[in-house]
Amino acid sequence: MAEHIHKPTKFPNRIFEAFQGGEDPATISRVAHETANALLSRVRADPDPEVVERLVAYTDENGIDAVAELWSRATPRSLPGALWRIYLLRMLIRQDPTGTSFLFQRGVEVARTIDPVVAGAAHPTGPDEIIVLADAILRGIYTGDFAVALDRAAAFCRVMSAGATSLADDADAAEPERAAELTRRALRFAEMGGELTACARLWRTHSLD
Repeated sequence: MAEHIHKPTKFPNRIFEAFQGGEDPATISRVAHETANALLSRVRADPDPEVVERLVAYTDENGIDAVAELWSRATPRSLPGALWRIYLLRMLIRQDPTGTSFLFQRGVEVARTIDPVVAGAAHPTGPDEIIVLADAILRGIYTGDFAVALDRAAAFCRVMSAGATSLADDADAAEPERAAELTRRALRFAEMGGELTACARLWRTHSLD
């Protein structure tokens, strides 16, 4: 993905913010789709374990900015858009496994759907388990059923949204600013979950490009 190695970029909660730039949108879109299709088709055709593991760990060594340059501005319901969201979720989890697992576990406790089962995290879900889940979902896009990997990521997002909403309700009276931040995170997770579900549906009908 990149010809040089540089210090990984770290993102705080604003990791969800969109990247901006002045390049030609048509060129950006073409490059995003071409690279996503080429990478995914090549690896899935011959899923060498060493190659897959390098791709899973790519942002650990290089930061997420190289991936962002390729795919972050693609439309949500597209192949590069889906890949960007999967890498983004993994980076978010690995940068704060303790906080992420806490939100996820709360979401599991309040969930009224099968999303915790679909996400596939070990129970109870601590920091180690949430990292294993992040890697498993990303690995699945290269070696397993791509739509299932997207469904797992979408379910993860919905569980996180439920957890953030529950914590926001708890903090609403005593910590209104924290409650507002958690509510924003819940909405963003819910939005991302919907986008990933749509991508999974498109993939199953051979319409995700």
